[in-house]
Amino acid sequence: MGAASDFPENVFVGTSSWSSDDWVGPFYPPGTPAGGYLAHYAEHFGTVEIDSTFYRAPRAAMVDGWRARTPDDFVFSAKVPKSITHEKALVDCGEEMRSFVEVMDRLGEKLGPLLLQFEYVAKGKDPDEYRTGKQFVKRLAAFLPELPEGHRYVVEVRNEHWLAPELFEVLKRHRVALALTDYFTMPPVQALLEKVDLEAMDVIYVRFLGHHRRMDELVKQKVASGERKSEWGELAVDRSREMDAWVPALKDMARRKLPTYIYFNNHYAGYAPGSIELFRKVWMGKGA
Repeated sequence: MGAASDFPENVFVGTSSWSSDDWVGPFYPPGTPAGGYLAHYAEHFGTVEIDSTFYRAPRAAMVDGWRARTPDDFVFSAKVPKSITHEKALVDCGEEMRSFVEVMDRLGEKLGPLLLQFEYVAKGKDPDEYRTGKQFVKRLAAFLPELPEGHRYVVEVRNEHWLAPELFEVLKRHRVALALTDYFTMPPVQALLEKVDLEAMDVIYVRFLGHHRRMDELVKQKVASGERKSEWGELAVDRSREMDAWVPALKDMARRKLPTYIYFNNHYAGYAPGSIELFRKVWMGKGA
């Protein structure tokens, strides 16, 4: 696995979650218990995006454990609970947000950006919102002033049509970054960057997500046919072409010296640690 030193000091590359049992063997040493995953992960990567916080806010003791099992310079990014972003849709949840930030603050200097991930609104569900996102932007504009100060926040949307001046103006006003997302409902990187005002951001946050449903189907087929031992233990597709498109843009961003966080999940190519290794080779110009 490539060293973090292969990237500029302001570029942090990791995975979305560290808890996959399928990584025991290909990444974690055989026999590693679940409680030992994070410490081993932190020997290889300097950051992780916590996925579990999306489903529920963690207990204080859990956060203390994360801090204790990682080096001093390790950085945790974390998803904001879906009870805030999805269930309450940013309405009447200021206190819930403050409570979440308070418990995450137990990480101290290890706490990185907090990601507000929003769901895709289908055209068939609400044609006008699908096309404009105006109700979302209205709720976001009312919610962002309530965010606890002293933290970096990132907003992720998955409707390409929402990448419009109205959204960018709200984000810029409150110094909140937009996640740059490689996802099947979003534009390719060059088209994405033509829309986004990077100068308005004080952090760069990139997520390589892929196509969840198609990857689920692919890995299950490969497991059933015997081509694959487990669903998420090895790469299923070659994403080097997509990475070739992203890396020049990311290198340009890195030269701005802003903290830059790049995360891969299993669904991007079938095995997140393997995606990072491939990404490192493309970044270093060594090919796949």
